Amino acid sequence: MAAKLTQKAFGWAAADSSGVFSPFHFSRRENGADDVTIKILYCGICHSDLHIARNEWGFTRYPIVPGHEIVGLVTKTGDNVRKFKVGDTVGVGVIVGSCRKCHICEQNLENYCPKIIFTYNSTDKDGTRTNGGYSDIIVVDQHFVLRFPDNLPSDSGAPLLCAGITVYSPMKYYGMSSEPGKHLGVAGLGGLGHVAVKFGKAFGLKVTVISRSPRKEDEAINKLGADAFLVSSDPAQMKAAIGTMDFIIDTIAAVHPLAPLLDLLKLNGKLVTVGLPDKPLELPIFPLVLGRKLVGGSDIGGIKETQEMLDFCGKHGITADIELISMDYVNTAMERLAKSDVKYRFVIDVGNSFANL
Repeated sequence: MAAKLTQKAFGWAAADSSGVFSPFHFSRRENGADDVTIKILYCGICHSDLHIARNEWGFTRYPIVPGHEIVGLVTKTGDNVRKFKVGDTVGVGVIVGSCRKCHICEQNLENYCPKIIFTYNSTDKDGTRTNGGYSDIIVVDQHFVLRFPDNLPSDSGAPLLCAGITVYSPMKYYGMSSEPGKHLGVAGLGGLGHVAVKFGKAFGLKVTVISRSPRKEDEAINKLGADAFLVSSDPAQMKAAIGTMDFIIDTIAAVHPLAPLLDLLKLNGKLVTVGLPDKPLELPIFPLVLGRKLVGGSDIGGIKETQEMLDFCGKHGITADIELISMDYVNTAMERLAKSDVKYRFVIDVGNSFANL
């Protein structure tokens, strides 16, 4: 039986596959015993928000309020909540629920649970629809709420809740965080890639950005701290770099060839993909077999690891590079995002956008 929706909420929603957003009044459930109600201050715009808004993956349920890079202030806590108090700055990422019982959840890998509940476009455990952070408030089970470090800016820290954990988790799992001095290639310099560069340097790796755009070289090296820049559209540069990298994080969301990236890896090298192209990629087997190379994937991270990532970012001063926008700019932002016209993440100033409503 669905819970009663008694908390009035306001946000911006897409009503159909045009993906155009407009003001939207809706309701959220009352704060339960294990719940935290959060006044949203900032919400990052992830590329998946664009995919969902336009139904490019084919499973959007309209109207849809996206947003899963949420930072805000606790305004209510349930009777069973001990981790948070009113006034705390907290974060909410990609997931707001899982079964909490299976062997996957027992490993703190809720993000891989077969009964995962996403922050938007899902059905919550009480039967209500989940709507995301392009809104003024959200109600979340305390288990899926994250402590936000005091020294981490709320606006530029918001994208860490998706973009940050999406690259941090595979870097930890595939051994990149524990082998300082090794060589990491970061393919694609966007919302994910620019954070991967920062993590790579914090882990003590030599970092090379791999991009089709020569114009990004100055920013990659002089602003983000990469050690080198490789133009993937330059055959001479690519040939010279064959067999030089221990790891590659592939953040490219468009269809692209994997063979040139595999050629860059040393013996036993690892290529880890975190982008989500809308069509299958061709995987050549010869370079895997002849170089004992690995191709892997990864999808965000569990709640425990996401908290670890936020604390790591607080300790090392790692944030996303953002463009702060008002909510009424969201349609323009989506058009720009579709053209990769952002350095490197849009963040909606939700609190100020809705302050006078």
